[in-house]
Amino acid sequence: MTIGLLSRPAPRVTLPGTDLGEAAVRAPRVGNGVLFGALALLTAAIVCLDVLTGQDLRLVPLLVVVPAFVSVFGTIAQTTGVAAFVMVVAVASRLSAGGSNWDIASSVVFTVLACLLGIGACVLRIRHATEVARLRSAAVALQRQILRPLPIPTDQITAHGSYTPIEEDHLVGGDIYEVVQSPYGTRVIIGDVQGKGLPAIGVGFAVLGAFREAAIREPSLIGVVDRLEDAVARQNAFAAQTGDAERFVTALVLGFDGDGRAQAVNCGHLPPRLVHDGVAVTVPLRRTSVPLGLAELSNEGRSAERLDFPPGATLLTFTDGVTEARDAEGRFYPLDARLSRWARQGPRELLDALGHDLEEFSGGVRRDDIAVLALSRVAESAPAPSEPTVYEAMRPAEALSGR
Repeated sequence: MTIGLLSRPAPRVTLPGTDLGEAAVRAPRVGNGVLFGALALLTAAIVCLDVLTGQDLRLVPLLVVVPAFVSVFGTIAQTTGVAAFVMVVAVASRLSAGGSNWDIASSVVFTVLACLLGIGACVLRIRHATEVARLRSAAVALQRQILRPLPIPTDQITAHGSYTPIEEDHLVGGDIYEVVQSPYGTRVIIGDVQGKGLPAIGVGFAVLGAFREAAIREPSLIGVVDRLEDAVARQNAFAAQTGDAERFVTALVLGFDGDGRAQAVNCGHLPPRLVHDGVAVTVPLRRTSVPLGLAELSNEGRSAERLDFPPGATLLTFTDGVTEARDAEGRFYPLDARLSRWARQGPRELLDALGHDLEEFSGGVRRDDIAVLALSRVAESAPAPSEPTVYEAMRPAEALSGR
């Protein structure tokens, strides 16, 4: 399965602002002192060579290429200043050299046109770069509505995390995550949308929208997952009408209430890892149901399971971009072996270590989006010691088959 909506060596969820992007375009890359100092030295060197070579070889006219060169990296003001300086020097040099009026006039016109072309090229470059920055800022604002920047604190937990899209120029790919504070505690989702590109992003956006609504309205975690199943089914129905491929979503949905209890509904997703007291273990979820969008293919109902999530522990959830990362020899990333090295680190340190190690292991080559959430419980929501650690609430299979 190729999983493709959901900051490094690689970008994570760090979204720049509009003003910053446009300001960066207009900001000079080279200081005025350095630029004009270099121009003065270049001019002095050319004039000296002119004097040494005599009248047979005139090098000062070569200065007309300088404005075009500066237009590649300089600001409009810098390019205009350089062009004005070059015009004065070149015209003065041509007049001092003498010659027919036609030769002088044609040389002056050529110099002025070359300088104006340099200024025009700079204006076009700045205008294009500014437009690109505005479009990217608009995309960033839209993407903020899809994936919120991390960390996200709630009354029960703090969700640290990172997101690395497979494509460098995209902030959102095919992995999804969300953390919602609701009247029933904190609800968390992390998932993979089948496929890549805009269709996968559309399905992911539909799931996230349904989750944000259902997480607040549905008292049970199973009810939340039911609404997600409905959302994917609707999206697939729309896709069928337009001839697009139907998709499914693997997802892990978690719930944390004020008493320190944790529940999970696993819809075909990778099981989380519990990091606590120097040990990292796979959370033994007893039942994994089919991915979202495939409920009609199964006669078994989805189940909510109790998780053991003690104070001070980190619950690590992730997408298969982590476990399917490969090194140069094609070996998969050994997540469990690596986690044992960092089992005494906090959530943020654990994420940093994992991100850097993944980058080094894969040599910077990414084959899939990577989303990781490191969930830690706030101090006041520690679980009561008398609470049982495991229970299972089954949804009748008939509810699925009658969808």
